[in-house]
This record gives sequence, structure tokens and C-alpha cells, in this order.
Amino acid sequence: MTSHRQPAVFAGHGSPMYAIEPNRYTAAWANLGKSLKRPDAILVISAHWVTRGVWVTAMPKPKTIHDFGGFPQALFDIQYPALGSPALADRVKELLDVPVVLEENEWGIDHGAWSVLTYLYPNADIPVVQLSLDGSMTASEHYELAKKLRPLRDENILILASGNVVHNLRTIHWEEGATPYSWANEFNEFFVSEMQANHHDNLIHWEQCGDAAHLSIPTPEHYWPALYALALQEQGETSKVLVDGVEMSSISMLAFSIQ
Repeated sequence: MTSHRQPAVFAGHGSPMYAIEPNRYTAAWANLGKSLKRPDAILVISAHWVTRGVWVTAMPKPKTIHDFGGFPQALFDIQYPALGSPALADRVKELLDVPVVLEENEWGIDHGAWSVLTYLYPNADIPVVQLSLDGSMTASEHYELAKKLRPLRDENILILASGNVVHNLRTIHWEEGATPYSWANEFNEFFVSEMQANHHDNLIHWEQCGDAAHLSIPTPEHYWPALYALALQEQGETSKVLVDGVEMSSISMLAFSIQ
């Protein structure tokens, strides 16, 4: 890793409640923020912004989006008032070789972003831009698109991908300390093993990895962000697990950095 290159980071963001209920995962995010060189801006790829085509937020003052329901008012009261960066949005559009919509009105910073950023940079004093996930793309296409963002890391831009490697809401158990399903542990451990062996192809083509993979990824939008982080790995770099665990029986909280 060069002295000025920012890492690429993936965070399993889990329940929105973690934004107001600190735990060992949020502590890992906070510790990461303290250890990093201060970036000039942050580009977030969140599982919670899936679009037709590729979009990027380009407004100077993005709003805080509470894209969920049924949670306490304290969660809806959270604001993450970071500025945007139209300049970074333009740079992202320049790097990607697909049409990119510069979005200035409808989106902002969603909870896949701010639930982690609240701990990573609690002062909200670093500009934030979000890149959407094109719902029509395959996993391979997402991975190849993400590679084009690599130059940003050498421009002091922190790239934060936020999702969950295992994310099956239909099978969760809400009680604290719920035992993980064997298939959730199996696929989570498989992901870490293949990641650390640099076997990215096996993770891109997760559909070929058996029943545990299909139970862990009933829909791919929470998985795709992990591929963005993997795709940003340069020659000679390695992955580092920042924190890991399976909560609510079927939600992986794996977080890792590439550096």
C-alpha cells in the first residue's frame, strides 16, 4: 500500500438500531475511523440504493434518508449532515465507462451509509457521495465496474461499501444472542476463506456455491457491495477482517478492509 492510498472498506451494517445501540461492531467502525488518514471525501456504495442504470449523488448538501419503518423515533431523529461533493460525483462519472445519472434531488445519505458513518466519522465533517447499484447488472458486471474506481484510492478518497455478506430477512430471529443457522456460518466462513485466498471468481459466481450461498443471498443487493470492495484490491494488497459475526441467526456483520 502506498503511503497516501486510502483502503477500500466493506462494512456489514446490520440493523439500523446499531446507530443508537453501540456494540462490538460499531466499536470496530469507530476504531477504523480513528486509524485512517483523513480522506478528502467518501464514496459510499450502499445496498439500499438500487436503481435502473448507474446513479451518483451530486448535490452539495445531501439529506439524511430514513429508509425504513417500524423503528423508534430516536432512530428517525438521527441526522448525518455531511456535505456532498459535486466534484467527486463528476470524477466518478469520468472514471466509469457507462452512462451515469448525476442525481441532485431525490436521494441523499441512506441508512446503509449513515449507520456506519455515524461511528466512522461522528462529526460528519467529510463530504459524502453515494454511488447506486444498477439492479440490471450481474455480479460480474458490478465487479468489473468497481475496478474502474481504483484511481480514487490514490486521490485520497475513502471508498466504503455497505451491505451484508449473509442477509436473509425471512429467517431472522430478533432476540439478542440468537444462534446462527449452520448455513449462515458456512457461507460467511467460505467468503472469508476465499477472500483471504484471493479467489474472487468463486465469490463473484456465488450461485455456484451450493445451498448455503442461496440461503444466505436470497436477493443480491446486500451482497453486491462486498464485490465492490474486493474489486478495488491492487496487486500486492491483502484483505483484513475488521470484525465478524452472524447476528439475528442470518445477518453477517463481517467487515473488512483492502490495503
